Amino acid sequence: MVSYYLTTVIVILYFFFDINYFLRLIFTFIWAKFIQKKTKLLDKTTIYSICTTQDLDMMSHMNNARYLRELDFCRYHYFIQTKMFSLLKKMGVTAILGGLCIRYRRPIKFFMIYKITTKLIYWDEKSFYFEHRFINLQDNFIHTIILSKQTTIGMKMSLNEFIKKLEPEISLPEINSDLRLWLESTKHSSQKFRKKD
Repeated sequence: MVSYYLTTVIVILYFFFDINYFLRLIFTFIWAKFIQKKTKLLDKTTIYSICTTQDLDMMSHMNNARYLRELDFCRYHYFIQTKMFSLLKKMGVTAILGGLCIRYRRPIKFFMIYKITTKLIYWDEKSFYFEHRFINLQDNFIHTIILSKQTTIGMKMSLNEFIKKLEPEISLPEINSDLRLWLESTKHSSQKFRKKD
């Protein structure tokens, strides 16, 4: 009887919640917080993954939506690894996804083991900009490159001041051409949709 109720509860939880997502999030948090060594803000962080049946689309490749899901774990891992998470939390600041620029170079196939590197490449007054690379562990081929923008909410200082609290000696990296062109594109798009007075 107990096993029947337990099975029912598990089925209901899996039906209403993405349990695997939350379990992996907990694992990522524990791994980054208590097991791995902390890293500097401009260092690359790395997580590992495998393309399973839950990731596949009709073509037996990783579904496009799964790339974005993987980025959640990358960002959490980065923020915890660099101690940025605890400082943001202490200040009552959240960081939300503000935009993405994705280049798919080659599909990630079923059972492929890959790593994702995350690097902070730039920041402005309100947002962090990251480069993520999905890399095949067998041949080191970069399957996908993603630029992501994390916009802060509730920050009462410039991001430069915030970052200096963590690493006083850090300097803003020079913006690379990919990011610069993407930012110009988003600025142009934003202006098109603004109300004209």
